[in-house]
Amino acid sequence: MVFEVMKVPTTPFDGQKPGTSGLRKKVKVFVQPHYLQNFVQATFNALTPEKVKGATLVVSGDGRYFSKDAVQIIIKMSAANGVRRVWVGQNGLLSTPAVSAVIRERVGADGSKATGAFILTASHNPGGPNEDFGIKYNMENGGPAPEALTDKIFENTKTIKEYLIADELQEVDISTIGVTNFSGPDGPFDVEVFDSASDYVKLMKSIFDFELIRKLLSSPKFTFCYDALHGVAGAYANRIFVEELGAQKSSLLNCTPKEDFGGGHPDPNLTYAKELVERMGLGKSNSGVEPPEFGAAADGDADRNMILGKRFFVTPSDSVAIIAANAVGAIPYFSSGLKGVARSMPTSAALDIVAKSLNLKFFEVPTGWKFFGNLMDAGQCSICGEESFGTGSDHIREKDGIWAVLAWLSILAYKNKDNLNGDKFVTVEDIVRQHWATYGRHYYTRYDYENVDAGGAKDLMANMVKMMSSLDEVNTIVKGARSDVSKVVNADEFEYKDPVDGSVSKHQGIRFLFEDGSRLVFRLSGTGSEGATIRLYIEQYEKDPSKIGRDSQEALAPLVEVALKLSKMQEFTGRSAPTVIT
Repeated sequence: MVFEVMKVPTTPFDGQKPGTSGLRKKVKVFVQPHYLQNFVQATFNALTPEKVKGATLVVSGDGRYFSKDAVQIIIKMSAANGVRRVWVGQNGLLSTPAVSAVIRERVGADGSKATGAFILTASHNPGGPNEDFGIKYNMENGGPAPEALTDKIFENTKTIKEYLIADELQEVDISTIGVTNFSGPDGPFDVEVFDSASDYVKLMKSIFDFELIRKLLSSPKFTFCYDALHGVAGAYANRIFVEELGAQKSSLLNCTPKEDFGGGHPDPNLTYAKELVERMGLGKSNSGVEPPEFGAAADGDADRNMILGKRFFVTPSDSVAIIAANAVGAIPYFSSGLKGVARSMPTSAALDIVAKSLNLKFFEVPTGWKFFGNLMDAGQCSICGEESFGTGSDHIREKDGIWAVLAWLSILAYKNKDNLNGDKFVTVEDIVRQHWATYGRHYYTRYDYENVDAGGAKDLMANMVKMMSSLDEVNTIVKGARSDVSKVVNADEFEYKDPVDGSVSKHQGIRFLFEDGSRLVFRLSGTGSEGATIRLYIEQYEKDPSKIGRDSQEALAPLVEVALKLSKMQEFTGRSAPTVIT
């Protein structure tokens, strides 16, 4: 099939600036004539010629509304820009971690390797005609585009005058595995539709002891529940948990990927994963049914995870620390030791304590997975995590929700390998409480104020920057709110100098550090499609074994009160309560 290249005149759109998670807007914005095309062409123009001409690109995503149209548009633009071949996951579905794995691991029949990918996702945000869509570009290492490239893309979007497209190219049937061949001015162009799960499953089997996990899942003492929230994780759940590991099909919840995520919000936390939370015995109602021993949930593109035990929530900060503390014994991939560990700045310091105890390299980085990727590419980091339900390792260059679930199943299998037939089963809660007894507990919570007025949010942050210059004034407010809270000894805006490339990231969040090791952190988040989200992080460290069993919200109540007074949250945002508490 022969195609011709069209040059389509266009004009720039305002605000096509990709953040650390790509470009995210409402669907109604993306469906405007030329909007998606402008961004894709701006990306092609920002890449070096060898990453485009004759290259192999991956184009897929989480299957949200508008994805199938976007795949066809990008295929036609890839052909027109001289790309040699495009790989598409069946039905346009690939989780973000699977895209990273495909870039790094997959070899085509002719020996081809991918040099990059367009990932179609708005992550944990809702999908549907009136909801969110997103696109981001990942590099040949499988990780998100660095700031230098996203800045270049943004500059290109402001000056773009035309884009190239093979508009008459026949649409490819992305529901059927196979190769479609075309011919154009630059020679042959192929589109290969391949099985979405095979490469990723193969990688997971090379990391974990599937036989040991299978024994755990077949034990009558162990029950399991996995909720994909109708996101792309459903394309992997049956293959991994049921076919490979022998779990019951009934243990899978909401594992059919849907364009609108079943009308839900595909964010794996205690607020939005309602069905799983109820099933695990953490809801408000009591069904009388005994909850499973282990539960987990994924977000829309399957890079985030939530881990639950029976009537027990594992904070993401504790989760990454516990995985790091147990990885060498429980996960074959790490049997020769860890190179180092890292966490994002707002994440609790639980991982720091593990790193110090195990004498590991430790890094505190800004929010954004690319910072971990730099450390991994330099061989300095094996395991990393973010408090926003993102956990991962150097097997790929994205956070990986299913990897985290398999890591926890591995730890449970390892701790119980000699007593699956005995009396005592080591539970998720047992593992967490033992960790606290060994390393101390970081009481931790996050308050999200979503879609607040952007002006009010900026004013709130600016006011706190101003306050940082007078700790006396800060401590007067602290003591006025709660006399039982320790005094603030330092306040700053987090700044990071990358030890690998020397780049400096400024204004990464405002920190108030207390004498007893407690922290308050305020950040503006760029992960939504409109308005602003203020994230407030509250943390208190407790070493006393007699005090590590308290309810988290109760233990943190004095610090919460201080944070709301200090920030004048209600005054600046008009909100008397957060949208989400985790």
